[in-house]
Amino acid sequence: MLDADAPVTDAKGHRARLRARLFADAEGLHDHELIEYLLAVALPRQDTKDLAKRLLHEFGGIGGLLAADAQSLMRVKGMGDVTAAAIKIAHATSIRLVRARTREAPLLSNWQALRDYLHAALAHDTIEQFRVLHLNTRNMLIRDEQMSRGTIDEAAVHVREVIKRALEIGSAALILVHNHPSGDPSPSRADIDITRAIVAAGKPLNITVHDHIIVGAAGQVSLRAKGLI
Repeated sequence: MLDADAPVTDAKGHRARLRARLFADAEGLHDHELIEYLLAVALPRQDTKDLAKRLLHEFGGIGGLLAADAQSLMRVKGMGDVTAAAIKIAHATSIRLVRARTREAPLLSNWQALRDYLHAALAHDTIEQFRVLHLNTRNMLIRDEQMSRGTIDEAAVHVREVIKRALEIGSAALILVHNHPSGDPSPSRADIDITRAIVAAGKPLNITVHDHIIVGAAGQVSLRAKGLI
């Protein structure tokens, strides 16, 4: 469905009122109003209120909507590449904003910033991915890399590749991260086993694994805090 196929309505008055509320108190806007105005920037001559509500319903809220891939967005009636791009640029901008906070201080003393970033980046992703955060000797974040992106319920992780990449970058420590698309962040036996294998492989090379964090829509679990590593 192309953006141009959506119904055309003169909504200048409503949009002006919405814009005034945005400027005065953005926190006071409902989720559907935020998305409505975002879509209106891409479709300035069309009423986007109903489309915003359909999108939020389809993807289970603003988090799922922003995290949705472009193809899924464009399957919703009234959406096209222009409006999908507007959603994805908003998502990318929000992630970049929270990720910047993780670089302001050593991660081990900046844990809330890390949790906020991981939630924004991974909590609503429908595909499992495995990421490695590379830290220097001061525990400052030097690289955040996706090592694997899997199917709906698994991601292939190779211990040798994780350690090899750490040596290439010169990492002193690692924080392992992956998401559970099911929403439940509880670690599986496989999660525990791969974590312990990476810890063992890094130890003789003086590469410390500080933690393995599992992210889901229902929350986050630290294997270190659980006493599992």
